[in-house]
Amino acid sequence: MQAIEITQFGGPEVLQLCERPLPQCKDGEVLIKVHAAGVNRPDVFQRQGNYPVPPGASDLPGLEVAGEIVGGELGASGFKQGDLVCALVQGGGYAQYCVAPLAQCLPVPAGLSALQAAALPETFFTVWSNVFERARLSPGETLLVQGGSSGIGVAAIQIAAALGHRVFATAGSEDKRRACEELGAERGINYRSEDFEAVVKELTGGRGVDVILDMVGGDYVPREIGALADDGRLVVIALLGGARAQVDLGQVLRRRLTLTGSTLRPRPVAFKAAIAKQLREHVWPLLSERKIKPVIYQTFPLAQAAQAHTLMEQGSHIGKIMLAVG
Repeated sequence: MQAIEITQFGGPEVLQLCERPLPQCKDGEVLIKVHAAGVNRPDVFQRQGNYPVPPGASDLPGLEVAGEIVGGELGASGFKQGDLVCALVQGGGYAQYCVAPLAQCLPVPAGLSALQAAALPETFFTVWSNVFERARLSPGETLLVQGGSSGIGVAAIQIAAALGHRVFATAGSEDKRRACEELGAERGINYRSEDFEAVVKELTGGRGVDVILDMVGGDYVPREIGALADDGRLVVIALLGGARAQVDLGQVLRRRLTLTGSTLRPRPVAFKAAIAKQLREHVWPLLSERKIKPVIYQTFPLAQAAQAHTLMEQGSHIGKIMLAVG
C-alpha cells in the first residue's frame, strides 16, 4: 500500500510517500480500506519529534480515518464486511489501509460522506472526553472554548450549543470570530483585540463560566482562573502557549476550582470504547439530523500531506484539514 511516513523529525518536507506492507489485524481489530484521513495538531507534533508514538502503535502519522471494513473479526458488533465506518486510531491513518480497534469504530452518520466522517473521530472523542466527562459540563452550565476556529473548537462549539449550553469562543481574527458565532457560539471573542476574561465576566453578569476548554496553557491560565465561576473547571488539552503557568492557589481554594487536563492517544481501548458508545448515543443523532456538521476547510490528496501540514502550521484555517486517500 501507499502511505506517508516521517523520514526524520523536522518540517513538513519530511513527510514522504512510501510503500508499506498492509498492516495486520490483532485480536479486536479490523482492517479499513481508507477513503479519507484527518490532519490534526498531534500529527504535526509527532512529525516535529515532540509527540512520542505509544508502544505498539504504527509509526505512520494519522489518528482518524473513514473507509470500508475489509478484514478482521466482527463478532456481535453489528458491523459487516464492506460497511463504511469512521475510526479513532493510535496512528497509521495516512495510508491506503489502516487497522483500528473495532470498539473505536463508529458508523458513518446518515447523509455524510466518508470524507466528512473522517473529520469526526479525533475531535469529537477529545471534546466528549474532556468537556462532558472530565469537566462534567452539565445542563444549564456555560462553556468557553479557546481556539474556537480549530478542529477541536468547531466540534466543541457545535456539540455544546446543540445540547443547549451557552457557549463563548475565542479566535484570532474577525473572520474566525464570526465563524464561531455562525457555528453556535453566543459570542466570538477576538483575543487579539479583546480581553476574554473581561468579556466573559460581562456576558455572565460577573459570574464567569462553568467550564473552559483550553488548548493554550501558559499565561492564559491565570486569566482563565479569573474567568471561571465558583466551582468552575478548567480542562487543558494542549500547550500551544507553553507548559508553565503561575496559579493563584488561593482562588482555587476559596472558589473550589478544578484544574485538570488529559491526552487521549495513550489511553486504553476500553476507555475510548466508552467514549464511542456515548458519542453514538448522544452526538451521532445530532449529525444525522444536521444539527451539527463536520467543518472541512481544505482537502489534499494523500501525496500532498506536506502541504496539508504547512497549511495547519500557518493557522489560517477554520475547521478541519483533510487527506483524500481513495
